[in-house]
Amino acid sequence: MRASRAALDCLQRLSVRPEAGAGLPAHSPIDASLITELTPASAAQIEQAIAQAAAAFPRWRDTPAPRRGELVRLLGEELRAAKADLGLLVTLEAGKILSEGLGEVQEMIDICDFALGLSRQLAGLTLPSERPGHHMLERWQPLGPVAVISAFNFPVAVWSWNAALALVCGDPVIWKPSEKTPLTALAVQALMARALARFGDAPAHLCQVLQGGRDVGAALAAHPGIALVSATGSSRMGRALSPIVAARFGRALLELGGNNAMIIAPSADLDMAVRAILFSAVGTAGQRCTSLRRLIVHDAVMAPVIERLQGAYASLRIGDPRNADTLVGPLIDAAAGSSFDAALAQAQAEGGALLTGGGRSAGVAGGTYVRPALLAMPEQSAAVRAETFAPILYAMAYHDFEEALALQNGVEQGLSSSLFTLDLREAERFLSASGSDCGIANINIGPSGAEIGGAFGGEKATGGGRESGSDSWKAYMRRQTQTVNYSHALPLAQGVVFG
Repeated sequence: MRASRAALDCLQRLSVRPEAGAGLPAHSPIDASLITELTPASAAQIEQAIAQAAAAFPRWRDTPAPRRGELVRLLGEELRAAKADLGLLVTLEAGKILSEGLGEVQEMIDICDFALGLSRQLAGLTLPSERPGHHMLERWQPLGPVAVISAFNFPVAVWSWNAALALVCGDPVIWKPSEKTPLTALAVQALMARALARFGDAPAHLCQVLQGGRDVGAALAAHPGIALVSATGSSRMGRALSPIVAARFGRALLELGGNNAMIIAPSADLDMAVRAILFSAVGTAGQRCTSLRRLIVHDAVMAPVIERLQGAYASLRIGDPRNADTLVGPLIDAAAGSSFDAALAQAQAEGGALLTGGGRSAGVAGGTYVRPALLAMPEQSAAVRAETFAPILYAMAYHDFEEALALQNGVEQGLSSSLFTLDLREAERFLSASGSDCGIANINIGPSGAEIGGAFGGEKATGGGRESGSDSWKAYMRRQTQTVNYSHALPLAQGVVFG
């Protein structure tokens, strides 16, 4: 069945009937077929959505946090019931293999569970005061309307990371999905509408969707009515968006590029390492921000690692992501294929040797299917330091562990990192303050694939933001220091005497 027909059938089962429009075509990367065309939000619609979110905020912030958590619990129930269809729609619109599409919906369910528990744990601090008869508190208050700008590679999970936390923290949410994956957003909005109907007394327009391209995201970033802009995308996008938000003293939570590395030490379990490399490098067709792009291997084990990888790459099943035996689906579009070709050409011009892969692979007619590429590089050249959103893995040799750390940290991005070793000293060195400079550091697992319980995000050109678990909820609230005087005196701090 054509992917477009399958997507429309899936939308119908999810009770979504998108209105036909113009200006925003929705294609399936499986065969490039047109599913439907939508109309981007106008400037007036953007203003209206922000005004509606502002109107919803006072009532939602005054709703007790555990009650707000009930809405997220109901959303989790709707997601459980719709998991099969929503996961399939992710596959049809983003090109992920089906197990990854289903896994993304499971991630949404997991963050709803996390946020439900969080709704009873938005704890502040009680602090001692130096003034007799006084006590101090730190409390977290709802922040205001939150704009979520998401990317195509995780078309629904990233929204849920933000929305589940923002909602329990007392904030309305406006979602600007990627223009490459608008239909999954409509499906999630329909599920949220069901949850809201069951909830019963939420303010109108608590969760909204605005479709469109960069201009819609830029308008949200510039608007003073948006308290927090949470944006996921490239480092280039972050550099453009961040000054716009900063100019109005708004808050930005940025999840940007990743050029992630794995170090393989001489003591590493090579069987485990190769399995980790394969998923990290070619999962989601190399289109994850946590995808493995740089492989730093001790020269003593470089030959066996490369030999095993060549065998593993040769066995990859590339094709229609709906098929159960497919491991690598299509790139998102033809432009991504051109970037793949250009990066390979540049790397080879810089001395790289193509060991396996490269070029196009047979897949579904119309889609952009490539053979994941493995290159041996003489150094960390310009091509290696740049992030290409495609399944390209650059292998480099090292001899001294400090040299490996320098290579690992020698790029502008700082998202995820990993080390395979059985040497405790190497592991602890990697995890120390002078080790990996990334937001995520793993030992004996790959850099790709994160659990919702930990804060997700990175440093440097990755933006510095944190989403999902741990105390990431604080980004969606404002901190207030409170002092209460329960005495009959009025002493001043620091011993100041006035009058």
